[in-house]
Amino acid sequence: MSITLSSLIYYPIKACRGFDITESHVERRGLLNDRRMMIVTPEGEQVTQRDHAKLAWVIPTIKNDSLTLSAPNFDSIQFGIQKTGTPTPVNIWKNKGVNAIDQGDESAQWLSDWLGVSVRLVHVADGVQRKLNPEYAINEDDHTGFADGYPILIASEESLHDLNSRLDAHLPMNRFRPNIVVRDCHPFEEDTWKRIRIGDVEMAVVKPCDRCVVTTIDKETLEQGKEPLKTLNTFRKQPGGVMFGMNIIPLNEGHIKVGMNVEILE
Repeated sequence: MSITLSSLIYYPIKACRGFDITESHVERRGLLNDRRMMIVTPEGEQVTQRDHAKLAWVIPTIKNDSLTLSAPNFDSIQFGIQKTGTPTPVNIWKNKGVNAIDQGDESAQWLSDWLGVSVRLVHVADGVQRKLNPEYAINEDDHTGFADGYPILIASEESLHDLNSRLDAHLPMNRFRPNIVVRDCHPFEEDTWKRIRIGDVEMAVVKPCDRCVVTTIDKETLEQGKEPLKTLNTFRKQPGGVMFGMNIIPLNEGHIKVGMNVEILE
């Protein structure tokens, strides 16, 4: 049985809508352009769907270093992405004072109008390496951008099918916001992998992903329920939470695309 990379998804702005892509360059901090930007309060605290479900309707599109923001029944805006300049410190989980570049008043006003609260948009500053938890890092310089904790999240179609077989209503993969989706393996087989290779890119599979209330938000209607956490709690509970998907760390850079074989090295 040959395991195949079936989907690639990247998220230009943390907590906003993701996009299916057919190929991507993989950097040490994750897929190119993935979660390099983040919405923050005026005080620099991260803003996520946990508090503002409407972020799921924000559509960020990148083309030629320009970002377009759009949302349903809302005028879109376009502006150049700023990656250098005077840094502003932002906080993401336990990481305080991470240097970021503010993206200007126009984007801040657009997002503030959409959410109904004052926010700013920032891009991780050039050269910033937000180090990973040393308990799981492979190399001392392993790092990520504005992802919650690790550069890439992987999940399998079979794991989702297994979960859906236990639910009254099936859920789409976008509830879990993975970057890499694979198929043709056993349900939750990804839990057992330690190291994989896709194309020329070798990746360490380091930690199960504990899931939060963001998974209970319907990305189309913004309605929030109890699933999938209620059901995951019955068969996927581990110390630290209920798990779905695995966090992985790229060990080198390279190009991957949908249809490539996923080689299990360990």
